[in-house]
Amino acid sequence: MIYEYRVYETLPGKLPDLHKRFRDHTTKIFERHGIKNIAYWTSEVGDYSDRLIYIVAFEDAGQRERAWASFRNDPEWQKIRAESEADGLIVERVFNTLLTPTDYSPLQ
Repeated sequence: MIYEYRVYETLPGKLPDLHKRFRDHTTKIFERHGIKNIAYWTSEVGDYSDRLIYIVAFEDAGQRERAWASFRNDPEWQKIRAESEADGLIVERVFNTLLTPTDYSPLQ
């Protein structure tokens, strides 16, 4: 299992819009394409307040590539994204890191 740590920095005032898109649509579409939702966070102290931080999981690198490609090409996702960005972009920057658990990690 590999985990992908992602950070989305939103444009000013757009974090609620991003939460709505994830809450109402994105997480469900992820699951449909084999992207396993692990957890979602925002920062209370010590980080920027305009970030959504989350982790998703994949069986392996090949499954990850296929899942992201399938997700990006999903007509429902494309429609939802276009609708949610009708008044302008929501996300300014995306950071991602692939994580592999150590042999002693409780989360494998």
